[in-house]
Amino acid sequence: MDFLKVLKSWPADRVHRLIEAAGPEDVSRALAREQLSVEDLAALLSPQAAARLEEMARLAHRLTRRQFGRTIGLYVPIYLSNICGADCTYCFYAVQSGGHGARRTLTPDEIRRECEALARHGFQTVLLLTGDAPQAAPLDYLARAVAIAREYFASVSVEVYALSEEGYRRLVDRGLEGVTLYMETYDRDTYARVHRRGQKQDFVYRLDAIERAGRAGARRLSIGALLGLFDWRLEVFWMALHARYLQKECWQSAVSVSFPRLRNAPPRHSILHPVSDRELVQLMLALRLFLPEVGFNLSTRERADLRDRLIPLGVTMMSAGSSTRPGGYALGEETLAQFETEDQRSPEEVAAAIRRAGYDPVWKDFDRAFCETQQFQEENIFAHGEQL
Repeated sequence: MDFLKVLKSWPADRVHRLIEAAGPEDVSRALAREQLSVEDLAALLSPQAAARLEEMARLAHRLTRRQFGRTIGLYVPIYLSNICGADCTYCFYAVQSGGHGARRTLTPDEIRRECEALARHGFQTVLLLTGDAPQAAPLDYLARAVAIAREYFASVSVEVYALSEEGYRRLVDRGLEGVTLYMETYDRDTYARVHRRGQKQDFVYRLDAIERAGRAGARRLSIGALLGLFDWRLEVFWMALHARYLQKECWQSAVSVSFPRLRNAPPRHSILHPVSDRELVQLMLALRLFLPEVGFNLSTRERADLRDRLIPLGVTMMSAGSSTRPGGYALGEETLAQFETEDQRSPEEVAAAIRRAGYDPVWKDFDRAFCETQQFQEENIFAHGEQL
C-alpha cells in the first residue's frame, strides 16, 4: 500500500471529527499509554489537550532522553541555487513573488568555497538546497555538488525537487546520506491553490518521492509540513501518519520530522492559518509521544529564545548560522533569500546555548565506516537466512 491510499482513508472531515470529539478522558488515556494509536494522537492534538501541556512535556522529555540521550546534532544548509521554475505563492523564490536580489546557481568552485567556510566552524552535517528547477540544477549538477560536499562533511543531505528512484540512487552512489522533502501541505485542495506552476504541481509525484529516496538507499529521510497553509492539527495528524508509514516501509532509514512555521510571505499570499508558540509546543509534544523514535529538526526559522526553550521538548537536530542565500557564507553577495532567518546566532553561539540547556552539541554523530560495516553485516544476515 502506498501512502496515498493511507492519506485517502483519513480525509479532512474524518480527522476533524475525531479531533473535535476528543474529551478529557481521551487525553488521559493517551497519556497513560506506551504506544499511541491514531485516536490517541488526535486527542493530544485536540483543544482538550491544551491544558495538559506540562504533563505532556514531562513525558516527551523522558521519551527523548531514553531514545536520544542528551545530544543535539548540528547541521547547516547550503543553498546551491535560488532559481525556481515553480510558482508557490508563499515562497520568495517563486517566479511571481516579487522578491528582490540576484538569482544565481553556484559553480562547482563556489560550492567548494562555501563548504570550506562551513567546515572551518566544525560542521560535519550539511543540507544542500535548490529551487524547484531541474533546468538550473540538473541531476548531473546535483551529483557533482554531493561529491564535492562529501570531501568536507561526513553526512550530506539534499532538499531539492522531487526525483525518480534512479535519480536518488545516483546521488546515493556519490555519497548522499539523506533526503529532506516537505509536502508543504497534505491537503490536496490547498496544495493545488498555492502551487500554480511547474513539476511541483504534481501532488502524487511529490508525495511518493521520499519513499523513492528510501528505496534508493538514503539512510536519513526527513519530512514536514509548512505550518500556516492549512489547519495545523490536520497537517500534523497526516504528517505523523506519513512518518509512521515510512518507519515501516523504509525500515533501514532513520526518519525525522520538521515543523517550519510560515512567518512571512510575499504580499500576494495571506497566512490564513497562523500557528502560535503555544500551538507549536502542543504539536511537537503530540508528535514526540506518538513517534518516540523519530528525530525532530528545528531550523533557524524560529527565534533564538524560543529555540532554546524548545530543546528539552524532543529536539534532536538544530541548524545553526544559516543563510538562505546562494553564496551566503563565503561569497558575501546579496542574492535573493528564500526567507529571512529569525535565529541569527553564530554556530558557536548556538552550541553554547545547547550546553547551557544541559545538552551536548554534536557535530558528527556517526561514522561512515560504521554504516558500511552495518550494511555488510545486514547483507550477510540476509544471505545466510536465504541459505537456511
